[in-house]
Amino acid sequence: MVRRSLAAALALGAAATALAVPAGTAQAVPPGTKDVTAVLFEWTFASVAKACTDTLGPAGYGYVQVSPPQEHIQGGQWWTSYQPVSYRIAGRLGDRAAFSSMVGTCHAAGVKVVADSVINHMAAGDGTGTGGSPYTKYTYPGIYSGADLDDCRAQISNYQDRANVQNCELVGLADLDTGEPYVRGRIAAYLNDLLSLGVDGFRIDAAKHMPAGDLADIKSRLTNPGAYWKQEVIYGAGEAISPDEYLNTGDVQEFRYGRSLKQVFLNENLAYLKNYGEGWAFMRGDKAAVFVDNHDTERGGDTLSYKDGANYTLANVFMLAWPYGSPDINSGYEFTDRDAGPPNGGTVRACYSDGWKCQHAWREIASMVGFRNTTRGQAVTRWWDNGGDQIAFGRGTKGYVALNHEGSALTRTFETSLPPGNYCDVQSGRRVTVDSAGKFTATLGSNTAVALHAGARNC
Repeated sequence: MVRRSLAAALALGAAATALAVPAGTAQAVPPGTKDVTAVLFEWTFASVAKACTDTLGPAGYGYVQVSPPQEHIQGGQWWTSYQPVSYRIAGRLGDRAAFSSMVGTCHAAGVKVVADSVINHMAAGDGTGTGGSPYTKYTYPGIYSGADLDDCRAQISNYQDRANVQNCELVGLADLDTGEPYVRGRIAAYLNDLLSLGVDGFRIDAAKHMPAGDLADIKSRLTNPGAYWKQEVIYGAGEAISPDEYLNTGDVQEFRYGRSLKQVFLNENLAYLKNYGEGWAFMRGDKAAVFVDNHDTERGGDTLSYKDGANYTLANVFMLAWPYGSPDINSGYEFTDRDAGPPNGGTVRACYSDGWKCQHAWREIASMVGFRNTTRGQAVTRWWDNGGDQIAFGRGTKGYVALNHEGSALTRTFETSLPPGNYCDVQSGRRVTVDSAGKFTATLGSNTAVALHAGARNC
């Protein structure tokens, strides 16, 4: 069975798109050049569709990740989406028709769709789901009975014990026995249903709690084995289960990336980022899915979040400029209560209102998506730092970025490999001229950046 990382899935998707498009049909930039995912956390499908057309497609995002579409327990908290009751598309964020329409709209905008997929467990408690399905813990009519659940009926308590982590219950949720052929087939049927609606890939929630071999078997049953596959496997020092176990099946989320960025931006020097990624003993970059924050870590505090102001913004700028992994941009909502669900039930009437943060649309972040697409495949060149919190580097002949994370302005003549001419600093919208020697002079205010690339020559 062929298994592909995001890079391979992107290339496959680009080829398929090229073959499927009739001559003369207008197309957005081919997805094969785009590896940035906007994670629109707890957005309704209708709101996601609008974002694809208005923001994500024009900015050059390759993917949008949507929150779990399956039927789940009732309640206003965000985590109700992660307690499935059935595999019907009947959750808070929209029904099957809304989901299908969203996929079509996003594809028309040149954006592929990743579905957050909860396949490790079913809901705890008992009641009626968001789509009207009755359930009790260990009994989900028409889908699973007690025999399909793991025998361990206690909560996970020991991360140094592989069996405990993968057979017992994550925060009390009913743990599916993914070693059973029936369970594997039922999960694959759900994922294949999403593929039939046009989904391009999956983020596998709680992948660490399922053996890598079980997930490989489930993936082998997909109608499209080249679908993108991104697995949540949280690294823990000394734990029994390593993220590397899952690399043969697809990409793996590299949690050390976001954790270490927080440490650097809050307590250390940006100069240390010169070899960020594999040089820091992270997993191989072509299989790493990276982020500054996600919905769990922004609430848990182990990464930066929107509450960290310029630290957060500049960390996202660095991530999008730096050639390691495939970046996720977390786009959620303000919260004081960590359990609080989305404003307006997930309907986004407008960005920056009702608490919606829309990080994917911030100029500093959105402008760097085009930078990343233009510099794809280009090596880091001409690194400079002041030994502290001012750094700059090029991406071959295609781009150059400088970050000033210090308390005072930086004025400097930067040496690049860019061809001479006028460029638009996509961070500020100001024109910058690169001379015949590849040099330009700029002043960066405290906690700001400058970013030039070959795809933005005029402001």
